[in-house]
Amino acid sequence: MSLRLPSEVVVERFLPTARAMLATELHDRGFTQTEIADRLGLTQAAVSKYLRGDVTIEDRFADDERMQATIAAIAEGFADESMDGYEALSELLGLVATFEDRGPICAVHEEEMPALAGLGCDLCVRGADDAVLTEREVLSAVRRGARRIANDPAMAEHVPNVGTNVGTAVPDATDATDVAAVPGRLQAVNGRILVPSDPEFGASERVAETIRAAMAVDPAVRGALNLATSEGLLDAARERGIDPLAFDADYEARGQRLRDRFRERGGVPHVAYHEGAFGIEPVAYVFGETATEAADLAVALAESARTE
Repeated sequence: MSLRLPSEVVVERFLPTARAMLATELHDRGFTQTEIADRLGLTQAAVSKYLRGDVTIEDRFADDERMQATIAAIAEGFADESMDGYEALSELLGLVATFEDRGPICAVHEEEMPALAGLGCDLCVRGADDAVLTEREVLSAVRRGARRIANDPAMAEHVPNVGTNVGTAVPDATDATDVAAVPGRLQAVNGRILVPSDPEFGASERVAETIRAAMAVDPAVRGALNLATSEGLLDAARERGIDPLAFDADYEARGQRLRDRFRERGGVPHVAYHEGAFGIEPVAYVFGETATEAADLAVALAESARTE
């Protein structure tokens, strides 16, 4: 695993791009190489190198309108002497802060440190506070759950035609944006389950609605996934001492109706299902404290169903 600090991206990718753009802007305004060197704190030889294009430019920075506007403002300020070095530094630091807030610096950082991909990382902006750590744990749980499902050959036959999804909510989730799931759903193709992308918050309204209904009755149940309803799956649940809960397939006010059914049962069951309706495929939900726990149970049920 590579360990890269965002400051390395700033020094190695952002700074050369900014200097090259500034040197060009100042040169176009009639500054000599010596004058440019004085303004940028460089040697004349370094300025010559920037003007010749002998440096690597990061296009994600150079093509950004915010970068172009900032560079133009600094060059204009130097040209008409309305801006000094302190003010220019302030402009660049402000741009860096903007780019580190899930901007192009984050994109480059994720590319150079793949472990960050899909985490919605904003450590540069918010630091390692509890909310950030919780979000990371939720995304990690969904990623592990999706991988657990995709890696088990018994799961493919239990994926509904519409696909399956797996999700986990942050504690005290209030809407779908507080629930992480996989954008585009997992699909079964030629006996294998394909995971289309990394998990994101707000990726599945349906899974979020189901999880939030469970949390309203038992806040500890923050994970769920959907499978195709089948007698084999329901029987496998019963053999494990689970009494699957049936509910109405209708989408209208489903969240409230699920809450009512859970309260009638006296808690959230490990498995809840419906038999489908016109235009609605039969679906069963498997619940757990996290997506990972729900996925582990789903795999165990699928494997039991296959051996029957």
